[in-house]
Amino acid sequence: MSEDRKAFLDRLRTSDELFVLLSLCTRQAYVVCDEETFDDEIFMYFDGEEARAAAKKLADEKTPVTAGRIEGKQLLMFYTSLHTMGINAIVVREGENETLIQLEELVKRIEQPEGKVWVENPSLHLTALYFMQEFRKQPNQQITGQMRQLQEEIAANFEKARFIMAVSTEEKGLPLVKLNNGDVFQPVFTDVLEFQKFNRENKFRPVVIESQKLPQVLAKEAKGVVLNPIGINMPMLLNKRVQGQSQADVQAQPQPQPEAAPENQEM
Repeated sequence: MSEDRKAFLDRLRTSDELFVLLSLCTRQAYVVCDEETFDDEIFMYFDGEEARAAAKKLADEKTPVTAGRIEGKQLLMFYTSLHTMGINAIVVREGENETLIQLEELVKRIEQPEGKVWVENPSLHLTALYFMQEFRKQPNQQITGQMRQLQEEIAANFEKARFIMAVSTEEKGLPLVKLNNGDVFQPVFTDVLEFQKFNRENKFRPVVIESQKLPQVLAKEAKGVVLNPIGINMPMLLNKRVQGQSQADVQAQPQPQPEAAPENQEM
């Protein structure tokens, strides 16, 4: 690695602040798949004005994004979270220059600790990001053929996944999330970082559960589960199959943002 590249990577690690394009559809980094390399990329900037100008250009093209600021002390956690989201590359734009950085150059993937259950679903998380970026672009969005393919991939990844479920630490019960249309869903999380976003007040403890067992613990009021409610916030129906197994079908909601605080449900 050249000295110039090492210095550039150091800037990305030690800057007082950086800026990233955030999708208003997912509340997470805006991600695209490069048509030539197939890298799943996000876009970062050293200058806030450049980031805001890029966000405005995309917004004018009907892609709802905004510029988000990341403080220096948050950078390591931000880069680490990209691994759990299935994102493998960062495009850094500075003036007329554009530099492609592979995530592994910047921060190494955390090794799974021996003897501990590790919950991480990058393929599911990434596919859900792509789907929701498209689905929430405009009101009453029609499902396209490409979006149906993403739905199928999400369902397949969901069915073989392991999740974190939140359980109340103060009383017997599970949190529920009510959507704008009144439907109730039970939150589940693709990884511990997503669970921590939901559990900022330390009211819940994490429980690891296989997807096939979710229908057995689903609250009777719940139509299904909502994936990462503080992030992509994707409602999914659960259908029971033969021998008690389950299958997840994406249930795309026109306005799938929670309108009420989580509620404890007695089980």
